[in-house]
Amino acid sequence: MGSSMSSEPLAALRRPVQPLPPRPRDYAWAWAAGVVALLLGITWHLGINFAALAAGLGDIAEYVHRYSTPNFTDWSRYLALMGITLATALWGTAIAAGLSFILAPLAAKNFSPHPVVYRGAREILNFMRAMPDLVLALMFVAAIGLGPFPGALALGVHSSGFLGKFLAECMERVDKDTCEGVASTGAGFIQRLAFVAWPTILPEGLGYLLFILDRNVRMASVLGMVGAGGIGFELYNSLRMFNYDQSAAMILVILATLLLIDHAASWLRRRLE
Repeated sequence: MGSSMSSEPLAALRRPVQPLPPRPRDYAWAWAAGVVALLLGITWHLGINFAALAAGLGDIAEYVHRYSTPNFTDWSRYLALMGITLATALWGTAIAAGLSFILAPLAAKNFSPHPVVYRGAREILNFMRAMPDLVLALMFVAAIGLGPFPGALALGVHSSGFLGKFLAECMERVDKDTCEGVASTGAGFIQRLAFVAWPTILPEGLGYLLFILDRNVRMASVLGMVGAGGIGFELYNSLRMFNYDQSAAMILVILATLLLIDHAASWLRRRLE
């Protein structure tokens, strides 16, 4: 028995070594060729003329140079206008949060009380997302008049389509067993939302809310150009009068505000995580 046991390792050593599997093929050249072909196709389809772009670099540099001397003489008014823009964005986000709080549970398949209600809520959210902010702002300005209020309504209606969809999809990822366990106790629609849906998605939902706020601050500056008030409206008037030094100052105020909000939102997201 001893000799047979000792011969087994020797037999294993005599067996031929299995060859290594073939080296995977490197398709980097194919990917590079595909990217180049795609870029060439885009250039041809869009009719991009690089010679014209190169010739226009001087004009671009000359135009940008007009903003090289910002005038902060009226800085207090710029800050006040930026405050109006921030208020517009905050109220727009609050409107979006309120509408999403109502529509998101109805648009979540596992919490909606009826398939018809589910489909109706989904289509409402789709309509809100499909309507651009600028179109909504023009509609509300025509109906209400100039000022930040129509801008807040436009931001609220449009961004609630995104926030409601985000929250509804978060609710659809809630653990099925937990939902069935709470429902088996006789909990109704409101109880399941209060004790299962909202507590489960709260951290993720707050992250989405911060994203919507960050986005609305940027859009509030743009909506001001169509009569929704704030610093965007003043910036539009300044550009029409070719006051580039004042326009540069307002652009820097907007940029600094957006950077501060972005850092604050990132800090809050890290704290929530």
